[in-house]
Amino acid sequence: MNRTLPIPFAGSVALAALALALSVPAAGASHAVMGPKQHYLALGDSLAVGGYATPLFAVLQEEGTKDLTNFGCGGETSTTFIIGGCPSKLAPPGFVQLDAAVAFLQAHPGKVSPVTLDIGAEVGTRNIDPTTCTINVSGFDADLATLDANLTGMILPALQAALTVDGRVTGSIVMMNYYDPYQNICPNTLPLVETLNQHLASDASGFAAIVDVFNAFGGPGVPNPNFCTLTWMCPAPPLRPNIHPTTEGYSVIADTFAAVIPPD
Repeated sequence: MNRTLPIPFAGSVALAALALALSVPAAGASHAVMGPKQHYLALGDSLAVGGYATPLFAVLQEEGTKDLTNFGCGGETSTTFIIGGCPSKLAPPGFVQLDAAVAFLQAHPGKVSPVTLDIGAEVGTRNIDPTTCTINVSGFDADLATLDANLTGMILPALQAALTVDGRVTGSIVMMNYYDPYQNICPNTLPLVETLNQHLASDASGFAAIVDVFNAFGGPGVPNPNFCTLTWMCPAPPLRPNIHPTTEGYSVIADTFAAVIPPD
């Protein structure tokens, strides 16, 4: 059963940051992105783990960024991001991604930018059955409401507060939207992914910039000719289709992020 996550379940570090956020004015909706700083922090689900953070760091290194810290966790949802429980076997016991991120930002005040984030894929993937192209509409709606509440009520305010030094936001949060891995085999899923992306853009307003991975991967056209090169959805047998990007796909995501991050 899905429900909106009450804030008291969050870790103490993130709660402290959220308390600070209540006294920090939100950035404007246009949210100009700052140039890269000494540290790059990557957050999110398997897409952060699997690959775009590394090629993006290579770009940022040329502009003076010294290191990449990647807290991404495969299978992370917006709820486990806040309370822990990421299903990845690589996640250390007790790992809470939001707490780790806030602690890192507080340990390096004014020296972290960008903070990249991809979260919310579960809203689509666990409510779509690609073998039958059926959609769990009620589950999608419930998961989307939870994502909205978690992003706007906890994740983004806590990250922005931890980026704030002496009342000034010192780094940029840059979020990505999602491509639809099923659009060629199940075109009826496209409206769901477009709705998810609209919500991500709305949730980011005042906190983060959004990069448009959906259109970078080819947009809503069906069939999308890019999916056999940018994802593993067209593997040769005996391999099975996989929604994750190929190396080329991760490079496209990295380039999409890099395009909105100005040189320092």
